This record gives sequence, structure tokens and C-alpha cells, in this order.
Amino acid sequence: MVLLFCAAGARAQSNVGELRLKVRDASGLGVRSEVLLVSEANQFRDAYETDANGNATAKRLPFGVYRVHIEREGFAALDDTVEVRSAIPAEYTATLSVASSSTSILVKDQETLIDPYSPGASEHIGSSTIENRATSLPGRSIVDLVNSQPGWLYEGNAVLHPRGSEYVTQFVVDGVPLTDNRSPSFGVEIEGDDVQSLTVYTAGFPAEYGRKLGGVVEVETARDTRDGFHGKFVASGGSFSTADGYFLGQYAWGKNTLAVSVDGAGTERYLNPPVVQNFTNAGTNGDYSLRYERDLSDKDRISFLVRHGFSRFTVPDELLQEQAGSRQDRTITETLGIASYQHTFSANVLADIRVMVRDASQSLTSNPLATPIMAFQERGFRESYLKGAVSIHRGRNEWKAGFEVDSTHLHEAFNYNITDPSQFDPATPLTFNFSEERRWDLEQSAFVQDQVRLGKWTVSAGLRWDHYQLLVNKEAFSPRVSFARYFAAAQMVVHASYDRVFQTPFFENILLSSSPLVVSLNPENFLRLPVQPSNGNYFEIGATKGFFDQVRLDVNVFDRTVGNYLDDDQLLNTGVSFPVTFAHANLYGAEAKLELPHWRGWDAFVSYSYIVGSVHYPVTGGLFLGNDAVAAQAGAGRFWDSQDQRNTVRTRARYEFTKRIWAAIGSEYGSGLPTEFDATQPGAVTMAIAQYGQAVVNRVNLARQRVRPSLAVDLSAGAEVWHTEKLSIRVQGDVTNLNNRLNLMDFAGLFSGNAIAPPRSYAVRLTTNF
Repeated sequence: MVLLFCAAGARAQSNVGELRLKVRDASGLGVRSEVLLVSEANQFRDAYETDANGNATAKRLPFGVYRVHIEREGFAALDDTVEVRSAIPAEYTATLSVASSSTSILVKDQETLIDPYSPGASEHIGSSTIENRATSLPGRSIVDLVNSQPGWLYEGNAVLHPRGSEYVTQFVVDGVPLTDNRSPSFGVEIEGDDVQSLTVYTAGFPAEYGRKLGGVVEVETARDTRDGFHGKFVASGGSFSTADGYFLGQYAWGKNTLAVSVDGAGTERYLNPPVVQNFTNAGTNGDYSLRYERDLSDKDRISFLVRHGFSRFTVPDELLQEQAGSRQDRTITETLGIASYQHTFSANVLADIRVMVRDASQSLTSNPLATPIMAFQERGFRESYLKGAVSIHRGRNEWKAGFEVDSTHLHEAFNYNITDPSQFDPATPLTFNFSEERRWDLEQSAFVQDQVRLGKWTVSAGLRWDHYQLLVNKEAFSPRVSFARYFAAAQMVVHASYDRVFQTPFFENILLSSSPLVVSLNPENFLRLPVQPSNGNYFEIGATKGFFDQVRLDVNVFDRTVGNYLDDDQLLNTGVSFPVTFAHANLYGAEAKLELPHWRGWDAFVSYSYIVGSVHYPVTGGLFLGNDAVAAQAGAGRFWDSQDQRNTVRTRARYEFTKRIWAAIGSEYGSGLPTEFDATQPGAVTMAIAQYGQAVVNRVNLARQRVRPSLAVDLSAGAEVWHTEKLSIRVQGDVTNLNNRLNLMDFAGLFSGNAIAPPRSYAVRLTTNF
């Protein structure tokens, strides 16, 4: 550990590198020129300008194959391909010849359609997709982009679920992992306009990733390294009195870059309400950040980031709550600071170290008319995080080793007063008070991994060690291996992976969920034990194939077996959840995505996901009251997990009529999630109608205990209304759920509440780049 700390660490993200470009003339002098980098597999397309010495640097590039196109008046254009495979900066030198005596080598974009040497499957979301995305409600821009990928879906209030897993999604933002829930109802938003690219993983995880491994989302925030002052301003508005504004200003001089961003939004539909009517659902959010980065030399780089965000919203009422005058308010805040230092020891060794400090808090208050329960909560944490690693290129091998240390000081306080005892078991206490408790969550890890190319084969293997100490003291070793075989004649890559995972419980209300105090709520039902870490084995096999140099097909089959399966228990309609575990779970399925990245003005995709998830009792943790406690106690055997949507289809096709005008159409179909609602209980249906309304109950197949299928069709159109060398203005209009279907996402489940997707809605977005 001491040796690795002294050596610092490689880029905290596993699959991001850097390309240093040098453009020279025949005599070896630098040439100022325009450079275009394109990778269709990574959805990457960006232009760079070399300086007077012919140098330019493309930072934070996802690993893969890139087309390099260089132009300069008086010289022949040059086309070539280059690979970025390591955190160690890659160098590429191009020599231009005068136009009259040289013939350019033509390399098509299609040669980057697939990545022949990637050992695992991943989905890349580039700047073009982000810029032309459908406008989201506040708090959901990144979540909606991830949710568009195969294998992902969200239920409730935009909580992401990868491959049937509950919550265990890790966001890696500019190299730092954030493992808490980032949905609108639990976390602070990272605005989509602040993001340059996303890379999404559901298998083949490098050994440096741990703690939350249902899925990993790498987020690179936007940067413009051109000299001078540049920026972006975005304003949007639409249905539900929604308004959103975003500003980014960045100034670069010499080897320095300073950036400031500000975002604020408000809406009358912040969460997905439990009923058709949109009661008490107003929300506002915002964030601002300051970033400074400096290249101290060609071998040293430092950066600093400070970000603060908040969200304030009301919890939408059910019908009975609205009639009673109930109101619940929630507030979320987060402040973080990140400092990093990167050093290149040689052409084959790079190191980096990162430190983060983060404060986060959440509160819930209820008014005296709240029914059937008045709930109050204050909780939060302070997190201190340190990561270091070293990357070494040696022959065919790309080695990486490192460590993480994470110390989180948790504090929780919770109490309730039952205002309608008729809805609870008579033995349930009418009041409950969990006084503030504080405890340290201490986690350490170390990892080593290697990626080697053997002809047409690529193999990645690693080993991770984790230690977790909060309410229990556990440690685990997790081997990871993935490999790929490239068949050039068939333009196809076949890959397979195995991931052993060790996942720590959610720390939202974990002190209460694991406290002996909650036994007093239902002492005769079941024993409360500390919520345990989860462990599992993930398998995947798949293939990527190109057709006609234009179309890419990805197919994957996966199987996950998980012990101590992590889930959450929601406390009625308060928006507060508590971690639970089940004995074990099995998740399996298949995914396919057919994509046309760019052809004659078209870009399009269609994706399909088939997921089956079963979970086995008994349950540990949570905060169950009344009938929910009885139902949890009575549970035996297995049940379909709350993300068990068998069939999901998503499509989008965009066409550019000209370089400045485009239109798109998309759709999403879901076969429906399961519900634990038991319609055979006397009075259950009548009570459900009183709470949610007849229209909502009609959207449930009570006999099959499934929500009925959903379907939404979306339209978008955009135009660039002004364009000069220094200023561009674009306008975009969106219509979501054009068919205005009542799409019910969840219904009255024991471990999830009700949620209704938005009806037909409209939005307009204006984007100015300068």
C-alpha cells in the first residue's frame, strides 16, 4: 500500500486515455492544421486545432480505434487510424506532404464501426447523442440517457436498474466513484449539458471497480481546451410549468483551464406520481461548479473541482392523502471537492492520485394533516475518499494496480406518528423515535489487472480485494476475467466474461434498518439482523458484428447468481426507503442492439432486452409496518423481483434533412413489471381504487399480478438557426408520449410504491455555443 501510494495512481477510470498529436511538414517543422478524430464504435467525433508548433492533445478518450483526418491548405489531406488502449498517453506523429506531390490515404469512418480488441461489451454515448437527446424533466437527463441502453430500465422515480439488479449502479464522475443512489428522489443531478460522454458497463468489469456492480456509468464532464473564452448557454421549458437554465463558461490560456458552470430548474412534476392527478409534485434543483486544471509540464497535471448541488420537492399525494390535505417535503444537498495529480514517469509508466471530500444530507418533513403516517427524517454523511494506482505498458501487456480508501461518517434520525391506525395492524406502535445515531463506514480495497493482446485474441484478467466495516466486518477477493476473439473476415468480435462481485449495502437508512430498536415494531414477526454485503457471480457471452460497413449488431446473453441480494423497502408513500437483503437471487436474460451510427443523414438504433429475475426469502432489514410486516414475515420460497420486465424494446431514428435541420422519432415498449398486490384479500381492490383511482387499477392485470404493457412514442425536431465561426444557436422541440397512453410503471408493491409515467408533454430547448 505504501509503495502504491508513493507511486500515486493511474487514471481513476479504467477505459479512458489520451492522444498527443504532432503534425509536421517534410522538413520536420510543426504545421498548424485541423484534426478530426472519429470513432463510430464510441460515438465520438471531435475536431482539434494544432498550435503553431503543430501540437494538440485529445484528452479523456474512451479506449478504441480512431480515425485521424488532417487538413491544411497547401498540403495533401491525410487519413489514418490510431488506437488508444492505455491511460498512458499515446503519441501520433503525422507528416504532411505538399498537395502536388502526394496522394492521401483514404480511411473510412466505417473502419471504426467495431472495436476489434475490446475484451468486453460496453455502450458509449457520445456528444452528438447527448446534444440531440429528448429534453428530460429536471433531475433526469443523465438517467434517461443510460436508461435508453439495452439491459437497463427504471421504475418508480427514475431509479436505474441494470439487468434486474436493484439500485447497485455506480457513477464514476471524472474518475471518482459515487456509489449512492443518484436518482432524482435521492441524489443531486449532474446536468446532461455538463457531460461530454458516457460509457456504460454491465459486464466485464475491470478489477478496479467495486462496491456497486449492477452497472457502471463513467461520466466525463464537458471541457473545451481551445485558447480563449468559450462556453454554452441552454434554456428549456415545457409542460408542467417546467423551466431549466444552464451556463458554462470556460477560459483557457497557455497550460491553464478554468471553468464555471451553473444550472437551475423548476417543475410542477418532479417525481412520477402514484395517481393520474398530479398532486403536490413541485420541485426545484440546481448546482454550480468551479474547475481548474493545469499542465505543469508534459509529464505533470493537476486539477481541482468544487461542486455544490441541491434539490427541494414535495412528495406527490395519493387520492386519500390529497383529500386529507397531506403534504410531505424533502430536501437534498451535496457539496464535494476533488483534487488530483497525474505524473508520467516514462513512455511506459503513468501515475495519478485522487482525493475527494463530500458532504451530503437529506431531510423529510410532514404536515399535521399527513395520512396515514407523519414521518420525519434527518440523515446524511461526510465521505473522505483516496485512490491511487499505477499503469505500466510492457510489451503486449497493459498492467494496472492500485488501492482505494473510503471513510464515510453516517448520521441518521427518524421518527413517525401514525394518524390513521385503521390502516395498520393493531399491534403496531402509534409512535416511533430513532434518535440520531452516528457511525463510521470504513472501506478499503486493492486491485491488480492486466490486459494482453495475443494476435486476434484480447484477454483481460484481474483480482480485487475489498474490506467493509460498518455494522459487520467482511472482506472478499473478487477475480475478474474477460476475453475477445476478432474474426476480421466476418467483421465480428466474440467475447465472454466472468465477474465475481462483492457489493456493500446501501447506506441510506442502514443504521435504522439494522437496529435492534425496530424489533419493537413487530416483535413476533421476524428477527432483525444487520444488513449484510452481497456477493455474486456474473457470466456473459456475446458478439459484435458489422454489416455492409454501416450497421453494427450487439448480442449478449447473461446470467447472475447473487447471495444476500440487495433491495430496498419503501415506507408507504413517503419516498423514504430502507435497505434489505434476500437470501439469494437469480437474474438471467438476453439483449440485442442494432445500430446505424451514420449513413446518408441517418442515425438510428433498435434495442431489445429480455430479463427474468427471481428472489428468495427470507428478508433481512427494512422498516415494515402493519400489513407489510405480516406480508414480509409470511413470505416464503421465491417471487419475481420488482425489475422482472420480460420484454423491453426501444427505438430511435434521426434524419438530417440538411446539416442544419433534423427530425427524429422514437418509441419505448415494456411488457410490464410484477406487483405483490393481492387482489384476493377482502376489500383490497376497493381500497386500491380509493387510494389510486379506477383508471390506475384498470392498468393492472390482477389475475397475472402484472402491470399491463406500456408504450410511448416520442418526436423531436431541431434546427441550427445561426452559425458563425464563433457562435452557433440551435433550437429543438420535443413531444413525449405522443400517443398519450396511461403508462403505469409500478403498482402497490410491498417493496415499491406506485408510479405513473408522464402523459403527453412538450418541451423546447435553445442551445447557444460561443
